[in-house]
Amino acid sequence: MHMHLFKSRLLNFIQKGLSARQFRRVASLEQLRGMNRGREMSKSLGQRLLTLSKLETSTALHRLGSCAEGLSHAEADSKRLQTGPNEVEHEKLMSWSEHLWLCYRNPFNVLLTLLAVISFVTEDATAAVIISAMVAISTFLRFVQEKRSNKAADQLKEMVSNTATVLRRDPSKVMAAEAEKYFGVQLQPKPAEQIELPIEQLVPGDIVVLSAGDMIPADLRLFATKDLFISQAALTGESMPVEKFAEHKDVSISNPLERDNLCFMGTNVVSGAATAVVIGTGNQTYFGSLAERVCASDRTLTQFQLGVNKISWLLIRFMFVMAPLVLFINGFTKGDWPEAALFALSIAVGLTPEMLPMIVTAALAKGAVILSRKKVVVKRLDAIQNFGAMDILCTDKTGTLTQDKIVLERHTDVFGCASDEVLAMAYLNSYYQTGLKNLLDVAVLEHANLNAELGVTQNYRKVDEIPFDFNRRRMSVVVSEQEDHHELICKGALEEVLAVCSHVRHGTQIELLSTELLQDIRRITAALNQDGLRVVAVASKEMPIDREAYSVSDERDLVLVGYIAFLDPPKESTAPALKALKANGITVKVLTGDNDLVTLKVCKEVGLQVGSVLLGPQIEAMSDQLLAAKAETTTVFAKLTPLHKERIVRLLRGNGHVVGFMGDGINDAPALRAADIGISVDSAVDIAKEAADIILLEKSLMVLEEGVIEGRKTFANMLKYIKMTASSNFGNVFSVLIASAFIPFLPMLPLHLLIQNLLYDISQTTIPFDNVDKESLSKPQKWNPDELGRFMIFFGPISSIFDITTFAVMWYVFKANTESAQSLFQSGWFIEGLLSQTLVVHLLRTRKLPFIQSRAAWPLLAMTALIISIGIFLPMGPWAHYFKLQVLPLTYFPWLMGILLCYITLTQIMKGIYARRYGWQ
Repeated sequence: MHMHLFKSRLLNFIQKGLSARQFRRVASLEQLRGMNRGREMSKSLGQRLLTLSKLETSTALHRLGSCAEGLSHAEADSKRLQTGPNEVEHEKLMSWSEHLWLCYRNPFNVLLTLLAVISFVTEDATAAVIISAMVAISTFLRFVQEKRSNKAADQLKEMVSNTATVLRRDPSKVMAAEAEKYFGVQLQPKPAEQIELPIEQLVPGDIVVLSAGDMIPADLRLFATKDLFISQAALTGESMPVEKFAEHKDVSISNPLERDNLCFMGTNVVSGAATAVVIGTGNQTYFGSLAERVCASDRTLTQFQLGVNKISWLLIRFMFVMAPLVLFINGFTKGDWPEAALFALSIAVGLTPEMLPMIVTAALAKGAVILSRKKVVVKRLDAIQNFGAMDILCTDKTGTLTQDKIVLERHTDVFGCASDEVLAMAYLNSYYQTGLKNLLDVAVLEHANLNAELGVTQNYRKVDEIPFDFNRRRMSVVVSEQEDHHELICKGALEEVLAVCSHVRHGTQIELLSTELLQDIRRITAALNQDGLRVVAVASKEMPIDREAYSVSDERDLVLVGYIAFLDPPKESTAPALKALKANGITVKVLTGDNDLVTLKVCKEVGLQVGSVLLGPQIEAMSDQLLAAKAETTTVFAKLTPLHKERIVRLLRGNGHVVGFMGDGINDAPALRAADIGISVDSAVDIAKEAADIILLEKSLMVLEEGVIEGRKTFANMLKYIKMTASSNFGNVFSVLIASAFIPFLPMLPLHLLIQNLLYDISQTTIPFDNVDKESLSKPQKWNPDELGRFMIFFGPISSIFDITTFAVMWYVFKANTESAQSLFQSGWFIEGLLSQTLVVHLLRTRKLPFIQSRAAWPLLAMTALIISIGIFLPMGPWAHYFKLQVLPLTYFPWLMGILLCYITLTQIMKGIYARRYGWQ
């Protein structure tokens, strides 16, 4: 029980030491979902929201210094000077001194500081200075690297921004009213214009226009809505979207979160449309008040952090075993317990990779910067590891496998004959809808000549709209034609439109939708699908002229008019990208809401081999266990809802895969959150970008493939440091145990161990910039702490063989076998130990023959040469006595070269054996 508590606290301490800014998730929706559900807002904030909720719309607008047409540019600029930007302070900015303290505060530095204090108390000033220098260098390097990576991270964030649609009023409108009132002069001010603004620029009083897929950019008071459904799961835990209205019905409700006419920053529009006024921005929002409290809280650890912590705990457990052994062996054999204790603490330091936080931070930051040059923006640095570990990529079809541009290829009646009437109805539907216009709508509206031919603005008036949602998979508008009659025009997925149709139009005749006709319709549309065309059905219904409000219940007994069919041609880059992803060990699965026939046609064109196909209705009927098994062999999942996509991703993860999901639509947001790594594009809807970990500035699988490779490079270089340091230090300790048992003096002073450890760590600071063999990049890279233990035990003792050989040479050849000659013995092992540690980096960084088949990057080569030179200079130079070392005879160096050559040869042989038996990561 006590050991478990100790382990928990120690891991927490390490995690805090490793985390810094890069390892902490900001106060995101995921954290709020897990930590803040149900927290009460402050009384002042709650009272302000309630007051604005209860006021009449005109009164609320007046209090906020606004009107229904919004603020002018000048008014907005003036307000922004008072309120500041609309930003939530996710993390309290640290002063440089706080940051420096955080960089120092890890268990490795604390241990070194303890050693320095002990050295100072025992009047070993040289050791105290050296150890203090180690702490200072380690802390300073990490501080500088984190400052650089923080700056890089901020620059990356600026590359991606969410926007809001805002009304801007013509400032002359006020002047016009006053001119007419006082002077009888009529001016003609411009109507309010809709503009896209970065959400950071919003101010209280701004009028915001919302549609499906929008993130709520601030706290809002609604004053016009149409079938508006908001997902508040992040704030309240409600899994189902909540319908919102312009007027609040139940005046007795005192909880602002439950008020019908309030929307909150951080939530999102699932369907419908609305107009609202901003009532709170930045930290003056409910989301902002929660985020302030989250900043000081511990975050849920990612798989990346858990992997680092598991490895750290493995090394620390090993340290807790070996350090006491060294203490007792030296204490009993030498009789000097204080010296033995200091030596054991030095061994403990040697076993802990104190540069790990800095190496990890540097590797991740470098990876993020390189990825940004490849048009890949990393929102969370630790997502890079998941990028490299990904072995399944789930992707949408439209815009990823296919081009972003969809072409309206055909418009036909129910029986497949060309029909301009169907095109006209589709045009009116797309023109008048206020929700999110997808690529299909854009393709319809490109027939701009219809606007003039139909006389849209002269002959038609929009009466109402029934917005799209992903359950109905259709949307309708009601238009009035020359005030003669109201026509409900519906378009959407074929099956969903057929479900609300009772008749079909055949020329000028209306016929009952019979079973025979239904079969003909499915045959005709299937033929279009097999040609690679995406079919959208169009239906209509004449409505009473005296009605002005409509709802989903009016979508019944419609008349099927015909179809519009779209060509979604594949990208030229898709086929080579899929081939490259497959070569890199990534399985691509297509998750789409589209028709299976169209999807199969596209897959065939881009060379994606389809194992089997699952449709949404089939998935609905499957248990999780059955679907998890089917998902392994299925390539195409079609006719999916957003929840189907999320479920598939979660089950694939449950099967042990690292799953990436690439999407850009509203329907992709749940799956983006469920994936190990969510990937979206800069042109995606706000909610998709918010849910993603990686943002592509170019929607291409080829860009994604480049990002995966860079993620693997970053991970491979981090793993190099951990594996090489652990195995090298293990070998040193093993050598120390043997020497302590048989040699009557310390084989190396604590000071020597610390200097050796410091020089080795400095040599590793260039590892994040090292080259990586192509073979190591050809498959996903995953954390495997168990493999680290095996690697450490396999390669560590190899160095011990040659350490013991060095002991024998010093003991028998150079007669360093008495206490008076111990400095000579220690100097000989100091050089051999440092050089073997430094050179083994080049041996173990690759499966190949070092320097010939695989060469390290020049910074690592240069640092190796520098450290070897310093290592030889310390005992051979004029300051050797300051470090309690001794000049070695020149005859020692041929022996040293022979030992190192034998070490290199044996290590290379053992590499082959290890790789054949366990593989090489």
